[in-house]
Amino acid sequence: MTKKLTTLLFCIVTVAYFVGMALQNDTIMFICKPLLVTSLLAYFISETNGAEPGLRILVVLALVFSIAGDTLLMFANRDELFFLLGLSAFLLAYVFYIITFHKIKVKENIEGRWPWAIVVAIYYFFIISILMPHLAEMKIPVLVYGLVISFMLLVAMLLYDLEDNKTARYILTGAILFVVSDSVLAINKFYKPFETAGWITMITYISAQYLLVKGLVRYITSKRNF
Repeated sequence: MTKKLTTLLFCIVTVAYFVGMALQNDTIMFICKPLLVTSLLAYFISETNGAEPGLRILVVLALVFSIAGDTLLMFANRDELFFLLGLSAFLLAYVFYIITFHKIKVKENIEGRWPWAIVVAIYYFFIISILMPHLAEMKIPVLVYGLVISFMLLVAMLLYDLEDNKTARYILTGAILFVVSDSVLAINKFYKPFETAGWITMITYISAQYLLVKGLVRYITSKRNF
């Protein structure tokens, strides 16, 4: 599939999904939700065709587990087990994103920055302090999940020192939006439900995945050395 075709597919699926949300049509959303990241996966594979498999495989795995997470969470209202399985799938997606970012960091000889770690730690403890009294038996899963996504954000922040500023902005903005999406989802589920939570969660989530894929495609195609 060509870049134009996969990009068009992503746009069509995204628009269709949000039309389904606006119409409160579960069928449209059920069909389109797994296709959101699937179309990005098709875009990523077509754009990085011919590149060495190192980073490419890691990103594919991150996207595959994201698709699994999206699919499992569609059934979360029927059984809490699906929520836990979806959470686990996204946890693995974040792990593969972390490994990807770390490999880039090492390859580009980017040093760590303690101020970034402090910023991320402050946000983590802030959001956890809000959620903790309401988590009940979900305390450990949410604590672990929060740590992993916070670490993903930290490594993405370090990549802001990449020579290609556009790639750095794509990756960092994507990681930030991922954290925003999961934070809103957690607040809505565990702390206090609010009407626009679904829209905010999905808009930031789709934007996050798109920007991460754009940034990683840009990096891999410029290097082709992993």
